[in-house]
Amino acid sequence: MSHTLLLMGPLLPSIMKTLESDYTVHRYWEAHDTATLLDSVKDDCVGVVTDGGRGVAATVLEKLPNVKIVAVFGVGVDAVDQDYCRAHKIHVTNTPDVLSDDVADMAVALALAISRQLVSGDTYARAGKWSKEGAMPLTTRVMGKRAGIYGMGSIGNALARRLDGFGMSISYCNRSERPGSPYQFVSSLETLAANVDYLFVTASATPGSVGAVNSTVLDALGANGYLINVSRGTLVDEPTLVSYLQDEKIAGAGLDVFAHEPAIPEALFALDNVVLQPHNASGTWETREAMGQLVLDNLTAHFNSQPLLTPVG
Repeated sequence: MSHTLLLMGPLLPSIMKTLESDYTVHRYWEAHDTATLLDSVKDDCVGVVTDGGRGVAATVLEKLPNVKIVAVFGVGVDAVDQDYCRAHKIHVTNTPDVLSDDVADMAVALALAISRQLVSGDTYARAGKWSKEGAMPLTTRVMGKRAGIYGMGSIGNALARRLDGFGMSISYCNRSERPGSPYQFVSSLETLAANVDYLFVTASATPGSVGAVNSTVLDALGANGYLINVSRGTLVDEPTLVSYLQDEKIAGAGLDVFAHEPAIPEALFALDNVVLQPHNASGTWETREAMGQLVLDNLTAHFNSQPLLTPVG
């Protein structure tokens, strides 16, 4: 008899096919009455599979007393009630490292896109303005500038290696200094922002990091500084960021994440000094397949009483 799992939202078709072949899977997001679904599986369900955005709330887990693993498709686990999981001895796994390269690539792409005005340039060319109005306005180079990375984990390290190739001086702010890191450690996020041209946000969402990029940090970044966020929208004071972009108190931003996804502040749509992406930094076939396989491997390890590959906490 296969183990029963609750799947909170859709994953890649290939991963869902394997899940539904190896387990008895109930699709939470398709249920017309989620309360009835939870009641019907409460005795049999032993695991939850979700993604970093949806997570799983304590109100759901409370209805499933036999769940012993929550497998997250993604790095961030801030949408999972970890206090509840710890209290009830529920293992939580995620999918780190396998997505670091793609997320780092997106951070570089956003920095280039906003600095070199790639979106505006595309629009300028398509509108026929080159032949009618001449060359578009000059842009800003990335090469040789100062980069600050907030969060020097796997993604931050992958990003730093790429920025090295642009001849950038690199410093970082982290909960603690990374032994052996070739990059300069700065203990204060405000100090980091005051001394860089680009502030990259790659930190995890924790109680200590939520809202960390606030008006003080943005003031320190200044009118010539750029903010690039590929982590979580909640790490930035979003209304303040919108205001600073509107008033040109910072030079621009490249944003893959937002505070209330999938909602994006409409005020950003009218601005030329921001490039937007729909939380798609890890959105390649290669990475999503690797993330899905890691979810499957963690489930296999759990149900075979083997060490989990990527436990959280």
